[in-house]
Amino acid sequence: MVEWQPQPSDYHRVFTEQNPWWSSGTVPPALAPGTERSLAQVLWQRLLHNEPRRHQVILGPRRVGKTTVLYQTVRHLIAKGVDPRRIWWLRMDHPLLLPASLGDLVRPVLDTSRATEENPVFLMLDEVVYAEDWDRWLKTFYDERWPVQIAATSSSTAALLKQRRESGVGRWEEHHLLPCRLDESCGLLRWPHAVEASATLDATLATLLAGHQADPALQELRTHLLLVGGFPELLVRPFTKAPAPPSGDDIANQVLESQRVLRSDAVERAVYKDIPQAAGVDNPMMLERLLYVLAGQVTGLLSPTNIGQQLGVQQPTFDRYLSYLEQAYLVFTLTNYSGSESAVQRRGRKLYFVDSAVRNAALHRGLAPLNDPVEQGTLLENLVAATVNTLAAHAGVRLHHWRDGDSEVDLIYDDPRQPLAFEIASSPNHSVLGLEALVERNYRFHGHSYLVAPQAAVIHPAEDRRGIGMLPLDTFLLAVGAQAHRAMLARLGVPS
Repeated sequence: MVEWQPQPSDYHRVFTEQNPWWSSGTVPPALAPGTERSLAQVLWQRLLHNEPRRHQVILGPRRVGKTTVLYQTVRHLIAKGVDPRRIWWLRMDHPLLLPASLGDLVRPVLDTSRATEENPVFLMLDEVVYAEDWDRWLKTFYDERWPVQIAATSSSTAALLKQRRESGVGRWEEHHLLPCRLDESCGLLRWPHAVEASATLDATLATLLAGHQADPALQELRTHLLLVGGFPELLVRPFTKAPAPPSGDDIANQVLESQRVLRSDAVERAVYKDIPQAAGVDNPMMLERLLYVLAGQVTGLLSPTNIGQQLGVQQPTFDRYLSYLEQAYLVFTLTNYSGSESAVQRRGRKLYFVDSAVRNAALHRGLAPLNDPVEQGTLLENLVAATVNTLAAHAGVRLHHWRDGDSEVDLIYDDPRQPLAFEIASSPNHSVLGLEALVERNYRFHGHSYLVAPQAAVIHPAEDRRGIGMLPLDTFLLAVGAQAHRAMLARLGVPS
């Protein structure tokens, strides 16, 4: 049997299909909707003003809108006068493109576009890690100064192994696109809720008005984030069909639909496609079993020995599989805070999901979280931890929990300029004994520790003899989100 070989006409057909703006001069609204995530509003500026010269790589879980951000970036570039024929889209998991060398694909692109260093091609590489030796080619494009400006996406960092990260040093910048925060959700829905960010999170919290309470309308949106998730399509759809947030049967249907979609796209595709493709895992079913077990222990301390015995795997296998789930943006872990980095690495880790709705989908929870106050409290802590984790990713700051004997604090935001401590609670009457113990053992947290709870009012730590303040939950989420947005702009080199 003669093996089929693609012809130039086959590639031309695929490129024409993937780049509709060549003929129309515009990006179809179905590909680039009008509502934009924060990254889409500014990434085009980084590509147009490429100083320092870098490739841009967008990393994040499935369904968060990475591909949409690229299409919206194309729309911005065209609006700013870039010739549509100089913008090329290559979906690297396309069957025709998969076996092709990235270099062999890009060379005719440059020839056809007559690209020069002054007039480069804007190359959009969707799911770039599906291209063989993609990292070496990005390195080659950079080192040999090929006239291309590259923006790429990947649904997993599992492919960014140590040597590939070393290839990227000084050549590409990584941007984390995670599920929508409360502030970004307000922006997508055009709800006028905002907090002004200062240079640090500590300074931002200090500007909040004493006695301020969060707008009760935010509770509906926050509940939606808890149960349906921060994925743009799932988030925006129900709020655009009615002037008020959905309720009753509508919410139940949205919870079930969210779990169906996330189960298929965020969980199964990551476990059975992305991770095996990137890391060579030959037992993805064990990955799924591990994720199921972890979903039942969210916000709890990890016990690798107990989980390993439950699943019948040794600790090295557990650690490796857990790292794959982290790299696929399904879960993240927090180490125990300590002044010594070596002590941090030895002590117990706490587990969270990148999005609470992904946890519910992995666990097949159905409608159970709607009527379980204890589970809702767990999901609430997960939402806050995931929001602060997004800030930490943008700002390059370590996030921990703290536990010493019977004393514990949920989150330690270890900003070297001024670390902060947060205890997350369902009520402003929650005990602050853990925060008191932390302040007693680490006085640097005096005046920089907070109890965060719904229905709370802003009390600054300076007003409390123990140096412990209080924050309304939704206002805190908005403040953290504003800080994350500022950190993202700083990372891109775009003025805030």
